[in-house]
Amino acid sequence: MEKRSESGTDVVAVSPARAGEGGARLAAGPLLASLAGADFTADSATTFPGRRFHLGLSGKLLAFTLAFVLLAEVLILVPAVAAFRLNWLSDRLASARTAALVLDAAPDGMISPQLTQELLRSVGAITVALKRDNTRRLLASSDMPPEVDHHADVRDVGPVQAVREAFDTLLSPDGRIIRAVGTPPRGDGFVEIVISETPLRKAMLRFTGNVLLVSLVIAALTGALVYLGLAWMFVRPMRRLTQRMIAFRINPALPLMEDEPGQRMDEIGQAERELTSMQRQIAETLQQKSHLAALGLAVSKINHDLRNLLASVQLISDRLADIRDPAVQRFAPKLEAALDRAIAYCEHTLAYGKAQEPPPERRMVVLAPLVAEVRDTLGLTVGEDGTGIGFVESIDRELTVDADPDQLFRVLLNLCRNAVEALGARAPNDVARDQIRITGRREGAIVVIEVADTGPGVPERARAHLFEAFQGSVSRGGTGLGLAIAAELVQAHGGDLQLVPGTIGATFQLRLPDRPVDLEAHRALRSHG
Repeated sequence: MEKRSESGTDVVAVSPARAGEGGARLAAGPLLASLAGADFTADSATTFPGRRFHLGLSGKLLAFTLAFVLLAEVLILVPAVAAFRLNWLSDRLASARTAALVLDAAPDGMISPQLTQELLRSVGAITVALKRDNTRRLLASSDMPPEVDHHADVRDVGPVQAVREAFDTLLSPDGRIIRAVGTPPRGDGFVEIVISETPLRKAMLRFTGNVLLVSLVIAALTGALVYLGLAWMFVRPMRRLTQRMIAFRINPALPLMEDEPGQRMDEIGQAERELTSMQRQIAETLQQKSHLAALGLAVSKINHDLRNLLASVQLISDRLADIRDPAVQRFAPKLEAALDRAIAYCEHTLAYGKAQEPPPERRMVVLAPLVAEVRDTLGLTVGEDGTGIGFVESIDRELTVDADPDQLFRVLLNLCRNAVEALGARAPNDVARDQIRITGRREGAIVVIEVADTGPGVPERARAHLFEAFQGSVSRGGTGLGLAIAAELVQAHGGDLQLVPGTIGATFQLRLPDRPVDLEAHRALRSHG
């Protein structure tokens, strides 16, 4: 585009697009060159396959710090160079105003040519002219004024125009002649000088180089300080976390470090605490799995011999059934049932550790005889002096439960055996003080059974993992499998088992729902009947 000066001379201004492209090249040139020429290699021992270079976290931090500092310096450099150009031209115009006062005050022809050339050399101009009251006067000039290539008006220059003209000067060839216009010494009009742009361009290049050098030094110092600070605060803890995770992945069985995680309240401190907690949980889980595997191996060995022993005892019980003694006839069926159940337990002993319990074979079972069998199995008797553990039953008459009788027996037996062990610590027992109470009632389609004792209760530390294998044990040497198996069997029936809080001793509540009834099948059965 063209711009017409106040003197009427046509000047060709630099296109804004071209000026912007040149500025972008100048601003991005040193930065891109430095980035392209840098050989980024990581100091980390971890490498990724298929990648030639790996930039670690510390290297990325240093690179980003340097890049952003350089970018900030470049953003400061561009307006600084534009301001330097305007100041340089303003200084020349100020000298020209002083020379104009001297030349304008002298009568025509009173200043020698030598003094005129000396004034022009002090200004650094080829010609000096003054316009006042619509009259333009050439105050001083060389013998042959050259042709003007560019016009610069420093009286009212916007920021964008100043930056554009600064890049135009930097990209211009040597020897270009410019006409600079400024405010006059006094009154209206303007003072103008015609100078060579080469000294201005060289001064701007020197200024740009000095600023870039200072920017590089500042970027290096800032990057080093930021890198050292952030490496100490963030990179070093992250590297420590990484090493801990790698070591734990290689060998999870290694003992954990005993030192507590740091008290940092930021994300890194939280990551350290969460990692420590996760490692402890995984280590405990692995220990439990190892314990379970060892227990399964031991039980499998015991199971083989125990089944042979039980088979021999079963043969003896069969012979006892032929004895006509009333006491033998009364206890032989119970002994035979207990042996049959023991043999079935041996067959399913490994089910908990290997897969799952067999699905329940549900049917309507009268609860009272099942509870009486549990009492007989535990052998709870009360002496004539009132010593022993009392067994109290409070079950609704003819209460039936939709459940697998063998599995429900195992649940009640495990709960009652735990109660016997808890009360046994008070030996000798008093029947008025040490009791086991079993209650049963129906609430609609749900049967509620409670097994309570008057013992010391469940410790607080055991309640969080009460129904987990190897974790919910209350007694010394216990495995915690009893409650875990009981909970699994109850859940297989669609019910739940929970510890009732706020009671004397320990109270466990079973809730067993009836199976849904197929209405169409029930109608067909009734019509058939």
